[in-house]
Amino acid sequence: MPQPSVPPLTALPAPTGADVLRTFLPALAAALDGAGPALLPLPPMPAATRARVESALRPDDQSAPLEHDDVAVVVTTSGSTGAPKGALLRRSALQASGIATEQRLGGPGHWLLALGVGHVAGLQVVARSLLAGTEPEVLDLDAGFTPGAFVAATGRLHRRGGRAYTSLVPTQLARLLEAGGAALEALAAYDAVLVGGAAAPAALLERARSAGARVVTTYGMSETCGGCVYDGVPLDGVGFELEPDGRVVLSGPVLAAGYRLRPDLTAERFGERGFRTDDLGERATDGRLRVLGRVDDVVISGGEKVALAAVEVAASGHPGVRAAAAFARPDPEWGERVALAVVPADPADPPALADLRAVVRAAAGRAAAPRELVLLPALPMLASGKVDRLALRTAGS
Repeated sequence: MPQPSVPPLTALPAPTGADVLRTFLPALAAALDGAGPALLPLPPMPAATRARVESALRPDDQSAPLEHDDVAVVVTTSGSTGAPKGALLRRSALQASGIATEQRLGGPGHWLLALGVGHVAGLQVVARSLLAGTEPEVLDLDAGFTPGAFVAATGRLHRRGGRAYTSLVPTQLARLLEAGGAALEALAAYDAVLVGGAAAPAALLERARSAGARVVTTYGMSETCGGCVYDGVPLDGVGFELEPDGRVVLSGPVLAAGYRLRPDLTAERFGERGFRTDDLGERATDGRLRVLGRVDDVVISGGEKVALAAVEVAASGHPGVRAAAAFARPDPEWGERVALAVVPADPADPPALADLRAVVRAAAGRAAAPRELVLLPALPMLASGKVDRLALRTAGS
């Protein structure tokens, strides 16, 4: 009898807890060594969104072969809005990323998985573990991220001996700092704590480092196999350049091969110089890359350009601010006005708009000073750990 052919791509709902080791780890291992089909890990999403993703990326459809033979993983790069895209991650790119990360951090080690494997940061924790010949310690996120669970998982990880690493988003780091005590001790026990997924406020990073955490900020995206610039310095083999308008272009062996079934978009974003990101940046005096924010997160208010990331960084330095996110709202006089959502450090004594305007004006200029303040108990977040800016636009209205 003829043997059934292997599908070019297999969709796999991103597992959690013990299922990561039971189902995802062996499937990823097979994809990385070419023994199994490429994987499309699907993060938690509404049924309608999942149907749209599968329709666009066509997993298990043998009439739609993968664009390249050495693709190991296809990572979705859109959330609940926009056209679904799938970044084609080659085995060689994932290996190059893992080797460069290991070298930058000081050698192989054991990893704690504290992020979902449906997104590139969590996927990479598993891939780096496979590269090091280890299994990750898995933090069960079914009930959400809690400092207590982090402490317990860190204890299990350290009983293995050797170097210890983990990867967090800024919200998780903030929760550990707020918990104090055993959470701070656990955080400080890691040889490196990668923090990415969203811009981390300078004050948050300073608090973490003051508490003894060896924090490494990472910049990258699905199209670069996750973080490829650590503390502003590209990993070995990775390069960056800036277009005249400040758009960041990344290059090197960690780049994706393009987008699944989107030759038009692949040609637009991937070229001889590298991958054209959606971010604006600048080269610091010491040569490091400083990311200013997304191209589409620049507000034109009264004819002046305002980078929302600069507003957030400045506002986060106020002692009364636990977390801040800037966004734009239509304004009949200014075209758009800068609004600021703030989670107060003390809900009973929130910062005043006038004080925040003064702080932002001093750091980022007059046009950046927010004209509206929205107080929230927590910032709306996407599953990837990034702020949900669409939700912010209706916050407080």
